[in-house]
Amino acid sequence: MKQEQFGRVAVLFGGTSAEREISLISGQAVLDALRAAGVNAEAFDPAERPIAEVTAYDRAFIVLHGRGGEDGTMQGALDLLGVPYTGSGVLASALGMDKARTKQLWLGCGLPTPAYRRLSADSDWAAVVAELGLPVMVKPVREGSSIGMRKVEVLEDLQPAFTFAAQFDDEIIAERWITGREYTIVILGDRALPVIRLQPHQSHGFYDFEAKYHANDTQYLCPCGLAEADEARLQALALEAFAAVGARGWGRIDAMQDQDGNFWLLEVNTVPGMTDHSLVPMAARAAGLDFSTLALAILSQTLDGAGV
Repeated sequence: MKQEQFGRVAVLFGGTSAEREISLISGQAVLDALRAAGVNAEAFDPAERPIAEVTAYDRAFIVLHGRGGEDGTMQGALDLLGVPYTGSGVLASALGMDKARTKQLWLGCGLPTPAYRRLSADSDWAAVVAELGLPVMVKPVREGSSIGMRKVEVLEDLQPAFTFAAQFDDEIIAERWITGREYTIVILGDRALPVIRLQPHQSHGFYDFEAKYHANDTQYLCPCGLAEADEARLQALALEAFAAVGARGWGRIDAMQDQDGNFWLLEVNTVPGMTDHSLVPMAARAAGLDFSTLALAILSQTLDGAGV
């Protein structure tokens, strides 16, 4: 592959979301990898430069996590400016960022995802627990990296968890807790990479922000320990879920397996992390792709008209 075909590449990272810290790390890793591979890549932080300046570039590699970069906003701006970009388009990005509407769509497609309820300040907390049981996971609808999430094990903690989550978003859901094993499935192009099992230390309770980015006691198992047929079934389910929201290029599906062996879809990530703790590079390595090869594979998708 001749790297000159990419022209001048803007690596978009940083931004203004609650995930800026992680985006800065992810984006620098992608920038370094592209440069090491001979690509004429430059850093572009939309928090510090007008987005109109991106028209000076031939294409954009989006490594903006969270709102303003992963929610369709940046994708729409790049569409209007005529700059090809990596990953999903406007609709899939907006849907994927919205956990509640993603779940509505999956349920409409007959795909398995845990039951949930929207919460508000005047919710009948006892009714929520009666419907979903305990524990439940309380989540801001439009945040990533587990920001604002809390596991609730007793009724009295549900309203405080809502209040905590409401600091980050004005739409909050409670989701039925699935007891079992957590998996993530990385999508690259039209294939699902080897499945990773996530096993955070019991002190975290779940795969939270600390377990994702700072802890050294989180275990990542790849091979994931599933029987070959079960792993293939989970990969097929992830591809179906990814396609259902209209996602393309690359991304990640998070899922659980309950104690009866059933798989449950949790959420889709259309601009996943690319830090040294991140799952996409880990799955790529298991598939025989080093970081530079992975970054080039994602960038190459812009040559096929993705994002235009």
